[in-house]
Amino acid sequence: MGGTVLDYLEKYGNYTFREMPMTEVDSVALCLLSYLKFDGMVPALKENRLPVVLKDLEEHPDFEKLFADVRFEKQNRALLKGMLKGRRFGGLRLNCYVNLIEEKWETQFSAVTFILDDDTVYVAFRGTDETIIGWKEDFNMAFLSPVPGQACSVWYLNQVADSLPGPLYVGGHSKGGNLAVYSGMNCEPEIQERIIRIYSLDGPGFRPEVLEECGYEKIANRVVKILPNSSMIGMLFETDMHFQVVKTKTFGLAQHDLFTWQVVSNHLVRANDIYEQRKQMDNTLNEWILSLNEQQLRTFVDTLYQVISASEADNLIDFTAEWKKSMNGVIAALKEVDEPTMEILREIIRSLFEIAGANARKGITTKKEATLGAFTQKQKPKKKSKLKPSVH
Repeated sequence: MGGTVLDYLEKYGNYTFREMPMTEVDSVALCLLSYLKFDGMVPALKENRLPVVLKDLEEHPDFEKLFADVRFEKQNRALLKGMLKGRRFGGLRLNCYVNLIEEKWETQFSAVTFILDDDTVYVAFRGTDETIIGWKEDFNMAFLSPVPGQACSVWYLNQVADSLPGPLYVGGHSKGGNLAVYSGMNCEPEIQERIIRIYSLDGPGFRPEVLEECGYEKIANRVVKILPNSSMIGMLFETDMHFQVVKTKTFGLAQHDLFTWQVVSNHLVRANDIYEQRKQMDNTLNEWILSLNEQQLRTFVDTLYQVISASEADNLIDFTAEWKKSMNGVIAALKEVDEPTMEILREIIRSLFEIAGANARKGITTKKEATLGAFTQKQKPKKKSKLKPSVH
């Protein structure tokens, strides 16, 4: 079994980017780093100030606020410690930080720009954070295009690239991966030409019409989409985008966590494919979403958000931490949903089970056909032995 990104930092942390160019594991590390709360420590995009060096953040009076996300505090501290130990990331320069949470527009958008020691620029989009608004925006991707965060990502990439010359990398984890690809498809043509690679680490895909409208083929050969064995998030709307699969140190949906992805030497450990059972579930979910019209999807997402918001938790950490209290609010909110909306929800959920059932039956039929085919193949030699040899 391989190590993790933390082992990579230990082994390769003293190689500069001039000595060893960008690797996919560097992208994992930088996307993880983008989750830290840099508010007040890294210059904002609109400030037009000089970048701050990563190692200088240790002396900042608000240093502890970097680890405000308690879910990953231990891992984030280990990540930063590993990055600060070596030459590769110790001198990393950070600039153009944006952290926007706008409830009215249902937007959670955060990005930061890293300037590497070889003067290449890595634009990192943060994935969904713990806010309920961020979670809702993920679901909005099912029927809105662009969602506000996607529009922000294009604006951000154009602004950053306009002020910083040189080759560009763009990347993100989870929703951040989706934003990386979306911004790459829609940025200014001269900026698009400067992009070396776009990393989507278990990031959701796009509805087929979005890929077509945005001209995905212009950047397709520069997109590196990486998913774990049991990917659900990254398989949302996964259609034509080529992806690679990696092994992790855990199971199920916990594989979405980049800290669990296996690393050997300076690369991720490849797996053959998404687990078959997971792939069937993902296909069912995508088929279901694409079968609903915009109004049905909007009703479903809005009601779900309304119900979860009724728990009075501001973020998903509080929602899960005080589970009983949260569920009391959820149950009360469900009682308030009017009958027409409830009927739409019942119809939507019913359609999900119908598609799941149809796919399950299809799977059983396919297995039977495959078994019958294999059996028939085994019988063929006996059949042929009764016939005269053919003349060539």
